[in-house]
Amino acid sequence: MSKANLSYVRTEMLGPQDPPLGQTGVIRWVRENLFSSWLNAILTLLSLWFVWSVLSHLYPWFANSIWSAGSLSECREIRNTTLGEGASAACFAVISDRWEQLLFGFYPREGYWRPVLALAVFLLSILPVLFTHLPRKLLIGSIASPIFLFWLLWGGSIWAPASVMFGFVAGFVAYRVVAAASSNLLGLLAAIAAPLLYWFLLTGLVADALNSVVPIELPKVQSKEFGGFTLSVIIGIAGIAFSLPLGILLALGRQSNLFFINKVSVAFIEVIRGVPLIVWLFTASLLLNYFLPPGTNFDLMLRVIIMVTLFSAAYIAEVVRGGLAALPKGQYEAADALGLDYWLSMRLIILPQALKISIPGIVNTFIGLFKDTTLVVFIGLLDPIGLSNAIRASTDWQGVYWELFIFIGLMFFIFCFSMGRYSLYLEKKLQREHR
Repeated sequence: MSKANLSYVRTEMLGPQDPPLGQTGVIRWVRENLFSSWLNAILTLLSLWFVWSVLSHLYPWFANSIWSAGSLSECREIRNTTLGEGASAACFAVISDRWEQLLFGFYPREGYWRPVLALAVFLLSILPVLFTHLPRKLLIGSIASPIFLFWLLWGGSIWAPASVMFGFVAGFVAYRVVAAASSNLLGLLAAIAAPLLYWFLLTGLVADALNSVVPIELPKVQSKEFGGFTLSVIIGIAGIAFSLPLGILLALGRQSNLFFINKVSVAFIEVIRGVPLIVWLFTASLLLNYFLPPGTNFDLMLRVIIMVTLFSAAYIAEVVRGGLAALPKGQYEAADALGLDYWLSMRLIILPQALKISIPGIVNTFIGLFKDTTLVVFIGLLDPIGLSNAIRASTDWQGVYWELFIFIGLMFFIFCFSMGRYSLYLEKKLQREHR
């Protein structure tokens, strides 16, 4: 009998078939992740019920939001007229009425463009730092931007902050000259002494001389007029910018073989970390003036920035120290084998790898620092939380709670989420380059 007469013998190949519906796409994902066992099925159903219960209450509250009213009582009248008495409706009119105060505090209304422009300049200036594919020449603008930012925010003569920046230039020049003539240690001491002498003796004279030749001024704004998110962003950005290099130096000092540097770094880190930030803020607000000469006017906002920077630097130091400890000993030996001195080995071999390991911890510390700026409300500075209390204390908006806190939380979330996403981008980028 031939094969052609056998019905169970296939003479051609079958083409590829689609997999069963239960093994692909959404159905497969649901089966594997939500209903893979009886316990997961029960937890999934309970979770769906909980989400539905929350959304069924929140959605009408958001959907019926009132955005145009002059007070909470007016909000309720509009709600009762349009939706019925007792209906669920959010009164976001408080945001429409007081958003300027929440963002700018008591900053002069005619000068609102200055904090906005300062934020734009800051974002542009940090782009070359955050994204290495941009031209390195743009870093010159990043270095010079603090002069322009300070002048925009506080006003006065532009030559006052510029003359302060000249002190850093003097320190750099002193380091290069002294280090080339003697040793790196003496160069480092010269880099510290030169700016201090310049700031104490020459800053005011240089600023006055330059202002008399080329006067460039803006109306002055006092620190007590700052508030809202402008205050939080300034304290947060300043603390982040200054605490990172200081924290790296403290981490290196804690691992130093020099007895004095090691013990001073350890003492600083342990003392700062062992006391809550709120205590240091009260110290900056109340106690610091007792240790200053009579009649000294030390700006409260500057004192807060200094304390926040020192507090964050102590935590950054421990994060970076963890990255340094995670490096294999062979990396240090390789640097010695190449004949590199301490600073070159740290700059070219050790710190790049240690900072890469420490990125999640560093960004986590920065996010915590930015959120901790709300603690300044306890020493009399009106951050967004402080302003929300002031708004709710007024007769017009007494009784408004959730709407203000949702707006404040959303603004903080935008900043913190952005920092977290950049951290993930940087980690993935460094992993690709390592491969």
